Amino acid sequence: MAENEKVEQNTQPASSKADKAKKDKKSEKKPGVFARIGRWFHELKVELKKVVWPTRKQTLNNTLIVIACVVFVGIFIWLFDAVANALIQALFHLFS
Repeated sequence: MAENEKVEQNTQPASSKADKAKKDKKSEKKPGVFARIGRWFHELKVELKKVVWPTRKQTLNNTLIVIACVVFVGIFIWLFDAVANALIQALFHLFS
């Protein structure tokens, strides 16, 4: 029976802490729209300061790589289209 009393004593403070936390949350006022927008812009500014921006040379190299890849894929698609067109034309002439 003494053990049951200890368990009851241990659960009461936990529930009262939860009740207190709920009351604290209810008593806290939600910030206004303009305060939230201002905080968002402030956090945005802080995050942008953390960004490591590429140098001019890195930007140029990355741009050239992207252009080369686009040209390569364009040529590949053009060749695939030409071969597929030739095969389809050959099939039409064969069966017509």
